[in-house]
Amino acid sequence: MERTSFLERPFFQTGPRWWRQFWSRSNERVGYLFILPSFVHLLLFLVVPLVFSLYLSFTDWRGTNFYNAPFIGTANYEFMLGDRRWWNAMANSGYYTLLAVPLGMVISLMIALVMNMKLRGVNLFRTLFFMPVISSWVAVSVIWITLLDPQAGIVNYTLKSLGLPTVNWLGDPASAMPSLVLITIWKGAGFNMVIWLAGLQAIPQELYEAAAIDGAGSWQSFWRITLPLLKPTTFFLAITGVIGSFQVFSSVYVITGGGPRGATDVAVHRIYLRAFESFDMGYASALAWVLFAVIFAFTLLQVWYMRRREEASLF
Repeated sequence: MERTSFLERPFFQTGPRWWRQFWSRSNERVGYLFILPSFVHLLLFLVVPLVFSLYLSFTDWRGTNFYNAPFIGTANYEFMLGDRRWWNAMANSGYYTLLAVPLGMVISLMIALVMNMKLRGVNLFRTLFFMPVISSWVAVSVIWITLLDPQAGIVNYTLKSLGLPTVNWLGDPASAMPSLVLITIWKGAGFNMVIWLAGLQAIPQELYEAAAIDGAGSWQSFWRITLPLLKPTTFFLAITGVIGSFQVFSSVYVITGGGPRGATDVAVHRIYLRAFESFDMGYASALAWVLFAVIFAFTLLQVWYMRRREEASLF
């Protein structure tokens, strides 16, 4: 048998026994070296900032010198209980979620049902519906600010041409939040449509054929076949929708800036103002952790509700 020199052998086949054993292909520990870069990245840019922000929430750090930041315990959380602006922002986030998530799911499902039909040029329409998803929030916001302008916007111009009263869409506290919701639904409908399409195309066509033979109509097939088999998709979109709605920031920051009169001041926007305008990093960290707890609680509640419904349907 021909022997290889030291330089011709791979580096993991040289050295002491423990080194060769560690680099052996049969040793699963070798796999940890492949995930080491990702692990280090997550540790430095996710775990460490999370732990650091948790510590900051118990300090009065004003963004100047971290080493001199006084430790104040739970004072930030106690102050939060009486912060009316924060609770107004949380109420706005809840209102935004209640409007955006159900309406967005229903509208995108209707689009997906049409896009699931065998129509000429359906792929082109799918692409057009998905284009807003990949567009920048800043660019989309500027476009909608122009469209909804109370003086020169095309929306009010159309209403005026039809003899209808014009609306100060983004300047009236009553219409500002619904306007943001409609913009969000328009931008995110394409993504939800793709998820709905994946769920619709996973349903066997034989079920619809059998239902048609039994005399079921389109509405009965939709109610008895489509919706029940779309439960996993509905569950996924509901959870991601609630999480995304509580984290909304870009549209609020660019379009309304939290106004008018705090009508669109949502939780993340309030945290941003406290952190990067007031430089109250300690209090902003406390608000961020409270928001995380709220999102986590809503997610657990949704998971519990869906599991309970599935268990009830088995009996």
